Amino acid sequence: MATSSVNAVINWSSEARLLRWLTMLWVAVGLVMLFSASYPIAQESTGDGLYFVKRQALWIGLGTGAFSLLVRLPTRVWWRLAGLLCLISILTVWATHIPAIGVERLEATRWLSLGPISVQPSEFLKPLLVLQGSLLFGRWYHHSLLYRCGWLAIFALGLLGILTQPNLGTTAICGLTLWVMAWTAGLPIGSLVGSALLGLLMAVASILTKDYQRRRVMAFLDPWASAQGDGYQLIQSLMAIGSGGVWGQGFGLSQQKLFYLPITYTDFIFSVFAEEFGLIGSLLFLALLTAYTLLGLRVMLLSHEMTHRLIVCGSLGFLVGQSILNLGVVSGALPTTGVPLPLFSYGGSSVLSGMITAGLLVRVAREVGGSNGANR
Repeated sequence: MATSSVNAVINWSSEARLLRWLTMLWVAVGLVMLFSASYPIAQESTGDGLYFVKRQALWIGLGTGAFSLLVRLPTRVWWRLAGLLCLISILTVWATHIPAIGVERLEATRWLSLGPISVQPSEFLKPLLVLQGSLLFGRWYHHSLLYRCGWLAIFALGLLGILTQPNLGTTAICGLTLWVMAWTAGLPIGSLVGSALLGLLMAVASILTKDYQRRRVMAFLDPWASAQGDGYQLIQSLMAIGSGGVWGQGFGLSQQKLFYLPITYTDFIFSVFAEEFGLIGSLLFLALLTAYTLLGLRVMLLSHEMTHRLIVCGSLGFLVGQSILNLGVVSGALPTTGVPLPLFSYGGSSVLSGMITAGLLVRVAREVGGSNGANR
């Protein structure tokens, strides 16, 4: 059975095989890094230094199963389900606002409680936006006006549900990814400019009405003005990155993770990575993102179907684009947002969503990446 599976992978296109390999490398490095970043806090808070690693490994196992299923079934199968699943996912996003169901953490209600576990519906919405967005924008002029306006309204409703949790970072990455997909599909420039202005106004309104978001922006502009307050996390992150130097302190030897830098194992895990592996390690991670992007762009160039191109475009947006956003936050280039580093940060919903998205990308690479990969 294992031999036949290996042989099947060998028959994939080179782009699909490389993307699969890079995805698994990305996940593996992330799990190893999570071990280092989370061990002290896990030991202190739970008495088990491997607490977060073991939970993440379970989600990675589920993600690997989902990834394997996605890359083996044609995209037309998933398109049939995309609309219904997208609607269900948006309903679950709005369900987080119901007090009896939604779970509040850090002044936000982004999670649903399912017995012993909590899930973040906005994460699962991401790959569904890619699928349904590729159908909508990829066949834009073949759809009726009612269909187009209806789905644009549904997307807007989903983004509004995420924004009011509140979760400005995820709203921004979802909205921007959909916008880039629409631009790639060649939608009218007037509509694109109008939607961009509307999104910008919503972001400004959210910042003006949410006190903690305003404080984050002010801390970003001058973190040293509140070094022990809102600017503390960014300052500690910069200290971690700066302490890494060229070659890093060595695996497991970060000092900032020892209860100086908050939430080291989620949004700011890259700060610990940069401290332990330095400039060289950071450049290697950027090289991985670059290789991932270039392979994705090659798949887009090989594709003759706009819908396939848009799946690649959306997948890269949520994997590479969100990674760049996260790196911008931890390095002080962008205001702090609650956006995890895909396939790296702790979080079951995030890693499962990331592997589903990667599975869509690899599936398209199989279908359009040359004669060896087509429809296998």
